[in-house]
Formats: sequence, C-alpha cells, structure tokens
Amino acid sequence: MRKLTLALSAAALALSGTGIAVAHHHGGDRNPDADGDGIVTLEEAKAHADERFTRMDANSDGQLDSADRAAHRAERFAAADTDGNGELSPAEMTAAREARDARRAERRAARQAERFERLDTDSSGGVSEEELAAAHEARGDRRAEMRRGHRGSADRAVRMLMLRQADTNNDQIVSRAEFDAAVEARFARVDTDGSNSITAEEREAAREAMKQRRMERRRRHGNGLL
Repeated sequence: MRKLTLALSAAALALSGTGIAVAHHHGGDRNPDADGDGIVTLEEAKAHADERFTRMDANSDGQLDSADRAAHRAERFAAADTDGNGELSPAEMTAAREARDARRAERRAARQAERFERLDTDSSGGVSEEELAAAHEARGDRRAEMRRGHRGSADRAVRMLMLRQADTNNDQIVSRAEFDAAVEARFARVDTDGSNSITAEEREAAREAMKQRRMERRRRHGNGLL
C-alpha cells in the first residue's frame, strides 16, 4: 500500500507540475506558456500536461502507478551501468554522481537566471537597490511562513487533494483519462471567465485563493478543528 501511495503521490506531483495556477512569465518545466505571451491557453496546458504524463508513465501503459516507479529506478540503474553487466563499479557510481551533479548545476543556473528575471522588474538588464529591497522583503515574508512550518504540509495537502480528485474510481491508479480530466477541471477552476485561456490576473487570483485556503487550514488547525 505504501508503494502505491508513493506512486500516486508522484502522479499528484505530475498534476501540480502542469503549472496552470502558478505559471510565471519566465521559462521552465513548470511553465506551460509555450509562446511566452503571458497567457496560458487550454491547448498549451494540455500539451504541457501531456509531456508530464509521458515522462511519468515510464512503462507507457497509459496509467500512473507503482510499476512506473520501478521502471524509473530500472532506467536510472541501466543508465549508470554503462557496461551492462548488472552491477555498478566504483567508476560507474562516480560517473553517475558526477552526471547528476552536472544536471543539478544546470538546474541551479536556470533558477538563478529566472530569479534575476524576477528581480529585474523593469527589464532594464540590471537590478536596482529598490528592486533588491523589494525582493528581500518578499523573501523575508516567505521565510517567516516556512519557519512556522506550514508551507510543506500545505503543499502536500494540495498535491494529495489533486490526487484524490484525479483518482475518481479510488483504485490507487491514475489513468490517462483521469489525468486529462483532472487537468481540464483544474484549468476550468482558474479560467474564471470561461475563455479557454488563463491571464496573469486569473493566475494571481488563483494564487491568492490558494493562499487564503492555506491560511484557513492553519486557523482551523490552530483551533483544534483538524
């Protein structure tokens, strides 16, 4: 049962990774805004979700379950086992670790570029003292929330809620049809004007609504209602 729960949690992460409600103007894996115009269309959201599902569905059986986790582990082992003898030598383990470190460095560089873009709010190519001060203040607010210990639990709660919504027949498996339906339902919740496109204003409203729900959960938890 624990393996199934872990696999379905990964499915929930795939859903959250579609980035419908939290997409930014910059690039990145979580941004479905393919043409960078600041608007996420239903077609863009579906295309982005399709890529996420395909990556998660390691055995290409059209569903996300514990077998996909096992397949991903086998793929990682095979990639590290370069001589194909079924065992990892010290040299192969070192090479695998170095490759992993290189990928992490690339992701770090991408995040730094994205962070600079967020800091440079006037797109001048540099960060002013005022922009830096505003960023420090915003970061301080986020750190204060994390110190209160609520951010991680709130994120997990959101992912598990998406999981329960996606797995409509409660069989501990997310089929492609269930996944697609969950993506469309999530899109519709954010697309408040029903235009089949999500604007920056709608994304901001969705983020604010999510923030309010987190605050309500914290309040209920503090009052002993949960």
